Amino acid sequence: MPRSYIIVGVIAALLFTALSSVYIVDERKQAIVLQFGQVKAVKQEPGLAFKVPFIQNVVFYEDRILPLDTQPLEVTPLDERRLVVEAFARWRIVDPVRFRLAVAGGAELAGAQRLDSILNAALRGVLGNVNSRDILSAERSGMMTAIRDAARGPAENLGVEVIDVRIKRADLPQQNLQATFARMQAEREREAADERARGAEAAQVVRATADRQAVELVSEARRESEIVRGEADAARNAVFAEAFGRDPEFFAFYRSLSAYEQALQGSNSSMVISPDSEFFDYLKTDTRPAAPAQ
Repeated sequence: MPRSYIIVGVIAALLFTALSSVYIVDERKQAIVLQFGQVKAVKQEPGLAFKVPFIQNVVFYEDRILPLDTQPLEVTPLDERRLVVEAFARWRIVDPVRFRLAVAGGAELAGAQRLDSILNAALRGVLGNVNSRDILSAERSGMMTAIRDAARGPAENLGVEVIDVRIKRADLPQQNLQATFARMQAEREREAADERARGAEAAQVVRATADRQAVELVSEARRESEIVRGEADAARNAVFAEAFGRDPEFFAFYRSLSAYEQALQGSNSSMVISPDSEFFDYLKTDTRPAAPAQ
């Protein structure tokens, strides 16, 4: 019975030793075999591999493309108009041995922090040599390529490859937004005032033109009316003259009646004039009314 226990124990020990000498590399991972902290082997292909049990250990790193979102970074372009820039990158560990040495045995998180510093330096270097208007224009794609290329050299020292860099946001700092909005509002108000002034000027021109045309039309109408009135007066005087020439006595009588009509108006008219004045020639009569019957 004790012998069987020993055999089972030996078998278990051999099985445990065999299992400890085997490791599997997933297709999403890459592995480094360490012996007392020293790198002994690197396996980047997926599959089954072997190591010395109890002496060697395996450290796994991601073999996939990893994302990295940078922290908001304030940059100052050439026109000194500060911007807050956020970017994201895609990176991959291509040399796990160099990566382990660079991050002092840390994992991907430590490498992402180191890479974040590299990307910030590249962002400052590229965006600091252009104008803020260029950052917000179609030229941004070329700047992102330049940032990626600038970050690739330092990233190689980490054993990683920067695959792509994109700018997510480029805005003014919060403390400058209010001043920018106020400046934009003042600019729009100035443009509106200019438009109102131009409109008032155009309206004044239209009113002046209309007033001038009205004056010209009224003057023309008055001129024509005076001409017509003059022609009518001339015709009337011609008629009067012809009538006077034909019958001077009747003309004198007509003129006297017109004078009486103009002079004897109103219920309270008073006239101081000699009774034998020529004004009353046509009001006089040589006949007296008949006396009443007795």
